[in-house]
Amino acid sequence: MTLTLYNTLTRRKEPFEPLEIGKVRMYCCGITVYDYCHLGHARTCIVWDTARRYLQWRGYEVHYVQNFTDIDDKILNRARQEGTSMEDVSERFIQAYFEDMERLNVKKADAYPRATHTLDGIKRLIYELEQKNYAYPAAGDVYYAVRQFSEYGKLSGRKLEDMLAGASGRVNVEDSEESKKKDPFDFALWKGAKPGEPSWESPWGAGRPGWHIECSAMIREKLGETIDIHTGGADLVFPHHENEIAQSEAVTGQPLAHYWLHTAMVKVEGEKMAKSLGNFITIRDLLNRPVDPMAVRLFVLMAQYRKPIDFSDDAIASATNGWDTLKDGLLFGHQYAAQLGLQPDAVGESQASSLQDELVRRFNEAVDDDFNFAGGLAVLFEVAKDLRREGNLLVHEGKTQMSPTELEKQWHTLVMLANVFGLEAQPDEVAEESADDISAAEIEALIQQRAQARKAKNFAEGDRIRNELQSKGITLIDKPGGVTIWHRD
Repeated sequence: MTLTLYNTLTRRKEPFEPLEIGKVRMYCCGITVYDYCHLGHARTCIVWDTARRYLQWRGYEVHYVQNFTDIDDKILNRARQEGTSMEDVSERFIQAYFEDMERLNVKKADAYPRATHTLDGIKRLIYELEQKNYAYPAAGDVYYAVRQFSEYGKLSGRKLEDMLAGASGRVNVEDSEESKKKDPFDFALWKGAKPGEPSWESPWGAGRPGWHIECSAMIREKLGETIDIHTGGADLVFPHHENEIAQSEAVTGQPLAHYWLHTAMVKVEGEKMAKSLGNFITIRDLLNRPVDPMAVRLFVLMAQYRKPIDFSDDAIASATNGWDTLKDGLLFGHQYAAQLGLQPDAVGESQASSLQDELVRRFNEAVDDDFNFAGGLAVLFEVAKDLRREGNLLVHEGKTQMSPTELEKQWHTLVMLANVFGLEAQPDEVAEESADDISAAEIEALIQQRAQARKAKNFAEGDRIRNELQSKGITLIDKPGGVTIWHRD
């Protein structure tokens, strides 16, 4: 089996071949920290966190870097509105980002470079572009000369004549700035200082970097001139990633990244998510409804990452039901450890020999096809449903079809593969679910009372006890010979 990835640059699936055998250098375009993260950020972060986990599962040593954009017009606008500083706004929302990602079980990157921490590298890159005639100064600003880079447009597939400078909508370009350019397609590498805005000294005068140059410099500093995988949202393909390629490759003469991967957008009830439409949903708003964070992960991973997903109450309810099924399977070994003689504490130490080879093969085969997480989930659901069925047999009939050894292997496999997707259920959830329930001794006492009532032909009392237990989530099953067994729903 070979891992294949859909490369935005070539517009086809390609076998994955890292620059260095067994190692992967991976960069994810991160968050501009001026507000709380929304569902689009959740999708990007969950998908590439899972891709990283899968690469590690397949044996690669992954060096994963995700940046923070902490110099931006939107951050400055927020600071002005609040009467604070750019630094205060950035720090607050960086901390909020980590809080949200921890709840979603997104592992921390190996490094989180910030634009404000990479200024020397940014200025060095601009200087080299200027020396190679790809950049020119203009009244305190510095611009990239787009027509100098003959391959401009190769990532997005756009032709230069169809493009408009500033198409990202991130920067409100004033007419005075536009007039400084030699060509309307050129974009800013360095912006001259403006009154009331933070600035840094440079060979071109005081100012701050443009957005696009930041990622080029951060990648170069943290991962080198060429990396294996560059990821981000599809909205970044043009102009941001297109401009990154132009900046980096003009200086190094080497590909910036061999594989470009992009997640599609998140819609809400069929419409693009936007504050103006009143359908803007932050991660913390969603989780505080409350919605189980694992259901959110599952919602994201159930869709092909290159296709748009539509968030709705029905969709999240379906994901929640799906998570309940997986959670039952993941907690199987903890719930039935005593009856089956399982060792729950050993599951985290599972070796390949303790996993079900055929399930692992099918899981890998599915996900190897361009991170087909939905295909991998199908295997997980199959195992979880088998374990749920075996649990029901144990409760209803006192025995299982599979041997305890087989069940333990199935369970270990499910836990390990689910962990690859960041889907984890904690053993204490078993205790939490039953902490407020009626005790087993109380149930047995009520069953005895019911048996005596039925023996005395007081069937109304027997039905009352059955209904009382049913209201507490306890189902009674009358077996031949006057035996009654029970289970918690």
